[in-house]
Amino acid sequence: MSAALHIDLDRAWNRDEIPFQSLDATEWGPQLRFSAPPRLIEHFYREYETRLPPFLLYGSGDFHHLSALWLRCLTGPTVVISFDNHPDWDIRPPRWCCGGWVNRALELPHVRRVSVWGCGNFECWWPQQLFGNRRAERTGRLEVHPWADERPLKDRQRRGAILRENWREHFETFVNNFRGAEVYVTIDLDCLCATEAVTNWESGRFTLVDLEWALAKLRETCCIVAGDICGPFSEPAYARWKQRFASEFDHPEITRPNAEQIRRINLVALEKLWPLLSW
Repeated sequence: MSAALHIDLDRAWNRDEIPFQSLDATEWGPQLRFSAPPRLIEHFYREYETRLPPFLLYGSGDFHHLSALWLRCLTGPTVVISFDNHPDWDIRPPRWCCGGWVNRALELPHVRRVSVWGCGNFECWWPQQLFGNRRAERTGRLEVHPWADERPLKDRQRRGAILRENWREHFETFVNNFRGAEVYVTIDLDCLCATEAVTNWESGRFTLVDLEWALAKLRETCCIVAGDICGPFSEPAYARWKQRFASEFDHPEITRPNAEQIRRINLVALEKLWPLLSW
């Protein structure tokens, strides 16, 4: 089995431009997008579990909850590092949703800790943080590292808060604490600024140079045993009206470039990040 696989759920990537095996799973895309009932999640996993290599490329960040499935393939103690503009720690229903997949990962016995870097949206701050998994954060099994540059001084003192001027220092300290550990890295492209990735969500503040540095630092100190990249823009399609309603209510309205520009921008990001993630 190859070490890498593209699971095509939504045509977010041009399969002809992917330099490794691509699997057509577009029949599943509308069923799984944004959220899905547990029975459907389990059906999907049973169909693909024997074909999942360590490194996976898939579609829009609307499918990020599938990372909790990819993690099932690991057995040893694992630290999960997520680069994402959202903490994805929401404890509200539905159980399987892109905004709450971190909780499904924490249920796996071999996942020692989940650490999310680059959160730039409102979910990490009062009062929206009430819907996050604060219990896991208090125990130390979950860390969220939101950008606090534009926040009041009291927010800059929040546990895990980072600034542009010091985030690399904080990340290096974090990585050194897990020297030699087995690590799973998931990258949602919405953690990148708008000029370097086009997604279905708000843009983050990382640059490609930032992520290249972070992945190199992880390679120096830890063992990246598996990982994934998701997050490129794709036109939404849904199988259920409740799923569509919840997704459209939650998504921001964003002006985007044309389809060819989107393809070109996201492909550049993939070409820079994939080798550092999966070599």
